[in-house]
Amino acid sequence: MRAAPFAVEDLFDRLPDVVFFAKDREGRYVRANQTLVARCGKRHKREVLGRTAEEVFPRGLGAAYTAQDREVLRTGAPIEDKLELHLYPGGREGWCLTFKVPLRGPGGATTGLVGISRDVHRPDERHPEYARLARAIEAMHARFSEPVRLAALAAQVGLSMDRFERVVKQVFHLTPRQLLVKTRVDAASTLLRETETTIAGIAQACGYADHSAFTRQFKATVGLTPRAFRDRGLDDGRSVLL
Repeated sequence: MRAAPFAVEDLFDRLPDVVFFAKDREGRYVRANQTLVARCGKRHKREVLGRTAEEVFPRGLGAAYTAQDREVLRTGAPIEDKLELHLYPGGREGWCLTFKVPLRGPGGATTGLVGISRDVHRPDERHPEYARLARAIEAMHARFSEPVRLAALAAQVGLSMDRFERVVKQVFHLTPRQLLVKTRVDAASTLLRETETTIAGIAQACGYADHSAFTRQFKATVGLTPRAFRDRGLDDGRSVLL
């Protein structure tokens, strides 16, 4: 039995926690689900289709997403399981795992890309290893400003590193390394929004050896530099607290 045209897109329209898109060789949307449309602050797909991410996402953010698209289109290398903090109109934020793969024509040339961004959900508290892992994650949260050895956290709860990585992924839907990055970026985002602490001071407070390493990690995860993230908050009318 042959599926109806665009049935996949219709299915993705019914998934509020997954963004779906397909883009042409120039990075312009040719397919998008309703979740993506809403998270761009739009109402109708016609406001997104035919445009690049730079044209539909808020200032600064779209440029990073478009640059990511161009890299996939240029190299043909997919993006898999990339942890990102997405920023939406109105100041809302959400953690996602992004996947992008190139589309190829009959001759093998890259003709576009297709991808999804899937929301990171709450941990599976019903998992039999949840209580044990929660102790390790609590220790991570308590020490994220220090050098964190993931193998030591695994040993603390009586697991090998391989077993620790597998079960953390099952329970928290992220790898241990991604959880550490998420913890540090969440803390840094709060400090950038709510304090006037210098960016160098925030880097140190969040466990980064130097300002440059922090800036690279933050931009790779959020799509903005720490300075641009702080300025965005001010542009949105959210004051920096003393």
